[in-house]
Amino acid sequence: MKKLTSILLILFALAWGGALVLYFAGTFGRFGGETDPLSAAFLLPLGLPWVRGVDLFPERLWPWLAALSPGINLAILALIQRWARAK
Repeated sequence: MKKLTSILLILFALAWGGALVLYFAGTFGRFGGETDPLSAAFLLPLGLPWVRGVDLFPERLWPWLAALSPGINLAILALIQRWARAK
């Protein structure tokens, strides 16, 4: 269980990092790309269920909160990993 949680934590962090790069590149037109409305297609599933509450905040914060919402899931995975190592 210890090794599984470590691998899962690392894979989730890598997926979040890759999704962030694609999200900001598509949302703000970075790296010479055009803006793309589907740039969050990989980021949003990683942040579920927390990303569902983003629309409760002002609209100017939506891109940033959507980008940070997978961090809650990453923190939960880290807590599970810590719990698994304690046993």
